[in-house]
Amino acid sequence: MLSAYRGLPAASRLLMINMFGINLGFFLVLPFLAGYMNGLGYAAGTIGLVLALRMLAQQGLTLFTGAAADRLGARPMIILGCALRVLAFGLFTLVGSLPGLIAAAMLTGLAGAVFGPAVRAYLMQDAGERRAEAFALLNTVGHAGALIGPLLGALLIAVDFRLVAGVACAVFAVLTLGQVLVLPARPVPRLETSLLQGWHEVLTNRRFLLFALGGSAYFALFGQLYLALPVEAQRVSGVEAAVSAVFIASTLIGIFGSVPLTSWFKARYSEGASMAAGLALMGAGFGPLALAGPALADAPAGRWSTGGLLAVLPVLLGTALFTVGTAVANPFSMTLLPQVGSERLGGTYYGFYYLVQALAATVVNVAVGQLLDRFGQGPGRALPFLFLLLVGLAGAGLISWMSGTGRLAPRSPSGRRSTSGSGRPQPG
Repeated sequence: MLSAYRGLPAASRLLMINMFGINLGFFLVLPFLAGYMNGLGYAAGTIGLVLALRMLAQQGLTLFTGAAADRLGARPMIILGCALRVLAFGLFTLVGSLPGLIAAAMLTGLAGAVFGPAVRAYLMQDAGERRAEAFALLNTVGHAGALIGPLLGALLIAVDFRLVAGVACAVFAVLTLGQVLVLPARPVPRLETSLLQGWHEVLTNRRFLLFALGGSAYFALFGQLYLALPVEAQRVSGVEAAVSAVFIASTLIGIFGSVPLTSWFKARYSEGASMAAGLALMGAGFGPLALAGPALADAPAGRWSTGGLLAVLPVLLGTALFTVGTAVANPFSMTLLPQVGSERLGGTYYGFYYLVQALAATVVNVAVGQLLDRFGQGPGRALPFLFLLLVGLAGAGLISWMSGTGRLAPRSPSGRRSTSGSGRPQPG
């Protein structure tokens, strides 16, 4: 991991530090938001809607922020996004009503929309041929921040959720200042393509649209790290600490597994086959919950017990499998995106990609929230998890088909796809 970090350009290394801080601040708050809202009396369906709106704001608005990064440059967008997170988490310290929580959640998403495509477009250009390794390392440092965030949050939540949000606000204030002082500016190439022409190019790129549809399973499933997994962990164990256990298991696998898993798959399979495998593993992660959920009753609220510890094991097993899938799927999806899209309009393509992701994630999040509310115990408890399993398999099937038919291969200078019979790019 250290050798991969040292092999990156200086600006890319700075982005790794930035991502660590971003996830540290973010995961201080988000893992505990569902529990906080539940304590305020909100139903799982309402919580799912708030989380879906946050994701919709983050992924949907990238349609505009990605295009802005192409035209204004990635650096100012990264700085602005961190500054908006200061405002978002500051708002969480002041509100408790549903409209206020929705506003704070959506502002959190807007901030992510501003810096998300910019970070990836900057890294895509800066890392060059080491993109897969760079995005895998970005996952690793992100998971490291996601590990420390919930641990610190678990300590602070015992005092008050508003204290957790206040500390996150301070983290993003430091990040904003750091990006202003340290992150180097990059030349912004002049684009001959207008905003509408860029959007038209994306919307008429059929293989990109198919790729975005298949890849939308990633965010639809990843969002369950904040909804289905923590809700089920707390239900069967009876304690909020189980939520931290879910995130700790996820982040430890992400820290130590992202780079080795990416290298292992890259050496053996095409990028498309690797991404498809990752999506299938993410969906399979909900299999243990579907099997065990119907047999487990709601645990009484209280301290850890032997029964609660055993009951949460299927959730942790599913989380482990799910996280292996995310570690495999994400780096290859980020590597494939400029191949099916365009490096020239990298931010615009990232923006549209995240818009499709957001729409799919919103539908899935609301559906899962409703299913969790309706089927609290008994045989029906398997339904939300079986639904998520099917989402993962559907996304994996579409990406696998695109890979096998050569639709993910990079274009040759003549504009044609260059593939072997297996769907891999031809050498040279």
